[in-house]
Amino acid sequence: MNRRAWLALAVSGLSLSLGLPAAAQTYPAKPIRLVVPYVAGGGTDTIARAMGEKLSKRLGQPVVVENKAGASGIIGTDAVAKAAPDGYTLLMTLTQSVLTNQFLFEKLPYDPRKDLTMISVLADAQLVLVAHPSVPARTPRELGDYARAQSGKATYASWGVGSLSHLSGAYLSKLTRGNATHVPYKGEAPMLQDLLGGQVQFGFASILTARPYIESGKLKALAVTGTQRSSALPAMPTFAELGMQDSAFKTVGWIGLVAPVGVPATIVAKLESEVRAILQTPDMQARMVGLGVRPVGSSPAEAQALYARDWPVLKTLVADSGARLD
Repeated sequence: MNRRAWLALAVSGLSLSLGLPAAAQTYPAKPIRLVVPYVAGGGTDTIARAMGEKLSKRLGQPVVVENKAGASGIIGTDAVAKAAPDGYTLLMTLTQSVLTNQFLFEKLPYDPRKDLTMISVLADAQLVLVAHPSVPARTPRELGDYARAQSGKATYASWGVGSLSHLSGAYLSKLTRGNATHVPYKGEAPMLQDLLGGQVQFGFASILTARPYIESGKLKALAVTGTQRSSALPAMPTFAELGMQDSAFKTVGWIGLVAPVGVPATIVAKLESEVRAILQTPDMQARMVGLGVRPVGSSPAEAQALYARDWPVLKTLVADSGARLD
């Protein structure tokens, strides 16, 4: 290559580098803080630590997972929303803290749509509608018929007010005119115990937790949410397959990687690319499936589109349920 060609190449490279912020060119140059707005040991925390370990190796910098739990995910989410938009403070969270909470609370200390940006949806998780074996129903519509016949005495369980489990149960009860009473629990474990005991008749549960009871016949499964069947319960039809095409039953919870708004596009693209590569590794796929979630690995544009699609659905579901957390 002659001198003129080398000079042209050097100038081209210099022009490209000058078009990027200095911080973006050297990212990451120090440890990254990955905030989980929930207690340690849960599914989101487990995925965050697995992802953080692999991300650290690929980026050459420590990724420190920090649990900042409290107020339905608000405390940790607020910390990230107010952090410097430099890519060194990230959030791994569920749908509720960055989307549903704005409809459950009168006022939040942050505006999810203005203060945060989606990097990737890492995984999503379907729910399964389950009933106690004594309930004489084989489909969601038959369950509605049963609930109506109970003259307001039927009950449905959820793992907490405002959870997707609650919102889905409330919508089903309204849609089928079942007039069932909501019984909220502090977590899925006590909810399932009362479902197993027959103290409540039905509810929406996570597939991972409910599957052993379904397979043993201690709970009856009627349908799964989402747009496709679950690999964990392949014989169970979706609501859509049963003729219930409502958006409420197609919407599923997801785990997202989020950053403060204003992070340079080059950093967002780098993080998304690394996360996508990690999610495609066999061991990470197996870990995700073992936790009852489906690996996704969306682009920032796809994640933002999913957020925009779910926003009106969850707003309506919260309004219809009457759920409030203030």
